[in-house]
Amino acid sequence: MDPATLFSTLKGAEPFFLLAGPNVIESEEHIMRMAKHIKTIASKVGVPLVFKSSFDKANRTSSKSFRGPGMAEGLKILEKVKIAYDIPIVTDVHESIQCESVGKVADIIQIPAFLCRQTDLLVAAAKTGKIINIKKGQFCAPSVMANSAEKVRLAGNPNVMVCERGTMFGYNDLIVDPRNLEWLREANCPVVADITHSLQQPAGKKLDGGGVASGGLRELIPCIARTAVAVGVDGIFMEVHDDPLNAPVDGPTQWPLRHLEELLEELVAISRVSKGKQQFNIDLTPFHE
Repeated sequence: MDPATLFSTLKGAEPFFLLAGPNVIESEEHIMRMAKHIKTIASKVGVPLVFKSSFDKANRTSSKSFRGPGMAEGLKILEKVKIAYDIPIVTDVHESIQCESVGKVADIIQIPAFLCRQTDLLVAAAKTGKIINIKKGQFCAPSVMANSAEKVRLAGNPNVMVCERGTMFGYNDLIVDPRNLEWLREANCPVVADITHSLQQPAGKKLDGGGVASGGLRELIPCIARTAVAVGVDGIFMEVHDDPLNAPVDGPTQWPLRHLEELLEELVAISRVSKGKQQFNIDLTPFHE
């Protein structure tokens, strides 16, 4: 599917579209198995799916963290998923030089939150012609994302989305402000809610033998998801794993595969009754006697 058609399909998705998959490619066998199960569940629930996994986690807390197979091998695996299960792919880039190669496989190129203002990276990604999903920096107000989205458009690519993933709050924690899901509309493009990374506790987990890693609050994923869907986001981003406790990366914030169908069914039900996407003509003028 060409980028413009896919973008139009996602933009008009009801009740919402889903970007989902394991945080990082652990092996070809694992990724193929996860893609098969997630596609089956998404199809059953009636939610359009874009499969997500990373070939390289270049921004981990510790230099000892698992990073994945690297770009060359990772893209081969993602291409196999795309062909075998006929599903679009989203994966992230960290450097401008990666964009051309990634654009040959991925249908959506994701810009990590820490890099959301990197003009050269945004422009290089935009020039691939693929859909660009920009995660809001943990350090940014939602208004900043209008400028990031505009950088993509000015590079000649109208197919851009922005993604909320929480804001730094105090030490080793994030907070999700539901107001951001409305204010991100100022970027004039689809809004995605990352319901798993939003619950990270960056560098909040001490490791045996010293060092730190990201912790997280997996039990609150349904809470954040329900909120986002009730507000009326266009898409949900979530990392899913069949064995989160033993995942090499972001285990504390990956949603268990065995509970995915149940959660999606609940979110679809909420979306059907939610008035989040409707516009109300309410007179908020202060009352005077």
